[in-house]
Amino acid sequence: MAAKEVYSKIYNSFAKKIDFNRVVKFSEGKNTPFLVLDLKKVVANYDALKNNLPFASIFYAVKANPHPEIIRLLAKKGANFDIASIYEFNELLHLGISPDRISFGNTIKKSEDIAYFFKKGVRLYATDSTSDLKKIARNAPGSKVFFRLWVECVCSDWPLSKKFGAHPDVIFNLAIEAKKLGLVPYGLSFHVGSQQRDVEQWDEAIAQCKHLFEGLAKKGIRLQMINLGGGLPSDYLIPTPSLRVYASRMKSYLSHHFGKKMPKILIEPGRYMVGNAGVIVAEIVLISKKSESMPYEWMYLDVGVFTGLDETAGEAIKYPILCEAKSKTTREFVLAGPTCDSHDIMYEKFRYSFPSSIKEGSRLYFATAGAYTYQISSIGFNGFPPLKVYVMK
Repeated sequence: MAAKEVYSKIYNSFAKKIDFNRVVKFSEGKNTPFLVLDLKKVVANYDALKNNLPFASIFYAVKANPHPEIIRLLAKKGANFDIASIYEFNELLHLGISPDRISFGNTIKKSEDIAYFFKKGVRLYATDSTSDLKKIARNAPGSKVFFRLWVECVCSDWPLSKKFGAHPDVIFNLAIEAKKLGLVPYGLSFHVGSQQRDVEQWDEAIAQCKHLFEGLAKKGIRLQMINLGGGLPSDYLIPTPSLRVYASRMKSYLSHHFGKKMPKILIEPGRYMVGNAGVIVAEIVLISKKSESMPYEWMYLDVGVFTGLDETAGEAIKYPILCEAKSKTTREFVLAGPTCDSHDIMYEKFRYSFPSSIKEGSRLYFATAGAYTYQISSIGFNGFPPLKVYVMK
């Protein structure tokens, strides 16, 4: 397919999805770079998930986008919240979120933080190690704990298997130890990898859960819950099945492995809930060629890896990028950020094509940028400030 056809296909596909003309008009007069959030899409995503998995308790993964207006909106909709730090916790308390709607899902935590969460009323904690389990027992006695399984995260665009989780034999022993320590061995969790494009990955993880449920029952420990984690995708360049397909398969896997003895089900959407609700608006600062013989050019933007596009590392997440320029031909570009660091290159192997009329000073619009962007901006590297955020009413 010709480069022009590729760009036209991207533009036609995503311009309607993000209401491109509305975003452009809203962005007028605002200095780039910045993130535009559309809360209507968050509402639509939440409602779709509730309709497709009505039996699942939704714990929004705050790390995906902690903007106060998103938290308030989801709280009103009835969501619970998965947090990863004392800082997220304090922000939720400030916004009036009750601690009994909060799960502390990070398996890496300080003793004093656990004590603080417990004092404030948090009673649900994730763990995957003996040391962490003992910290919970000392500082949050009698609390419910769920144990994170290690899974391979095959076919996910952003794998999470190296740092978190433990093998089933370790989890088995942790559950037995938890009961001895006076905690409530409540359930199991896993994460099949962020932006998971293979629905079958949930089947294997649920099968492991079933095996542990049965093995622990023989030891007198009856687990009550499975946390399906995150992994539901958002809408980037590489297509994924629909939410309906994911939900239907999940229900099928749970029914196959557990039948009528269905445990309580939690799910922790992050990227799915907010990804398509954001557009990053950037300006082209410089266009140049490294060599006259090169078939492509370098395009430097005022946004980059350190200012909101961290997930372009390794070219893992490929954002749909639109522009206002139009012409009959296209040019191919490497995309890089504004800082004095060679790591600040978003796309080099995977090159984007734009209309040939594009020029310095033109704006680019990164669609599906509502998750893991502005809050991962560096604070002051090369003096660049964090990415600004505007909420489109």
